[in-house]
Parts: sequence; structure tokens; C-alpha cells
Amino acid sequence: MKTYIGERTPDGCQVLVLDKSKPDGAYLLNPRYDLRNHSPDGFNFGYAGSGPSQLALALLADALDDDDRAQGIYQTYKFKVIGRLEGDRFELTEENIRQKVTELEAERGRKR
Repeated sequence: MKTYIGERTPDGCQVLVLDKSKPDGAYLLNPRYDLRNHSPDGFNFGYAGSGPSQLALALLADALDDDDRAQGIYQTYKFKVIGRLEGDRFELTEENIRQKVTELEAERGRKR
């Protein structure tokens, strides 16, 4: 299981992905500008702007391993999760992310 650790630094927000299945055990989260370029300045969190949009998209694409699914729900995930993160550091697990996405998709289905 992956763990995502985000932290504000003097150079901006970085997200380290801890993944024991990888040779080095960790890597920096790919911002996935190939899917959408909301924020050329990178990630951010704690509000509902372009940096949080980029973070939500990148987190979901990595955790779900499904770009289409990530693109379909990341804005909702931004408002419900990323925009509400407080402080200068966060930690989310792959399992937490997947569970919340399933919940959000179910809510969306009930609203139709």
C-alpha cells in the first residue's frame, strides 16, 4: 500500500509517495500535466484553487491507477478532501483515497 506525504516547503508543495513495491521505496508524485495543466506552479492544498486541483488529479491518477476515473472525480475530491486539509503537512494512504473516491462516486450516483 502507498502512503502519500505532502509538505509545504520554501520551494512549494511536494508529495512523497512511499511505496515498498518500488526499488527505492519512494518517489515524488508526478503532477500529471499530461492529463490537465491546472497549475504550472505545482501542488497546493487547504483551499479550492488551481494547485489543489493539480494535487487532486495527480493523487487520484496514482492511487487509482486509472486516468479516466481520476479525471471524472478529481474536482469533487478537491472540494471534499484536498481543500479541507489543514496545516503545512498531510498524510493520506492509498486505501483512504480509494475509499473516499468510492464514497463520492456513490453519492454522485444517488444525485442523478
